[in-house]
Amino acid sequence: MTTRSSPTSAWRPGLPGGDTLPSGPAGRPTPPGHDGHGPETGPATVTIGSYPDYPSAQRVVDHLADNRFPVEHSAIVGTNLTLVETVLGRMTTGRSALLGAGTGAWFGLFIGLLFGIFTAGNWIAVILVGLVVGAIWGAVFGAVAHAMTGGRRDFTSASSLRAGQYAVTVDAQFAEQARQLLGRMHMTAPPPAR
Repeated sequence: MTTRSSPTSAWRPGLPGGDTLPSGPAGRPTPPGHDGHGPETGPATVTIGSYPDYPSAQRVVDHLADNRFPVEHSAIVGTNLTLVETVLGRMTTGRSALLGAGTGAWFGLFIGLLFGIFTAGNWIAVILVGLVVGAIWGAVFGAVAHAMTGGRRDFTSASSLRAGQYAVTVDAQFAEQARQLLGRMHMTAPPPAR
């Protein structure tokens, strides 16, 4: 017999009547995994090394792959993530129009090539007209889009996600094999230059 949970009662596993979850908009939900902390995430993993940059961690996984280690059981995990937005320069209406013209020219070139394929006459003229019209419209849209921001974002930037540390993890059953291969990597490394 199942008991019905009232809307105000909380889900309490292990208590009488607490094993039933109230139904939601998508139906009756399933309880979390065996430990109560969400779904199972797969086999247990072991960290075999931590590195300050991605190329070092990549070199370790590459070394494991070169030595016939089953690398499908490994992962590179970035921790201490930081979002870095690098400012590339000042954005003016003129620069925005220039960037828009470049983008519009590429689009116009594509359209011109598409129509040029099916033109029986002067197909080069069709391509050039598409390029010029695309550049003009791109410049107009670029300038208008920048003017509509009202000066709230007068710079261009590029965002990147960076990790403070990169850990190489492997499934627990392969940890000892990976450690042995990693030990050989450090022993066969060339000596530092003097």
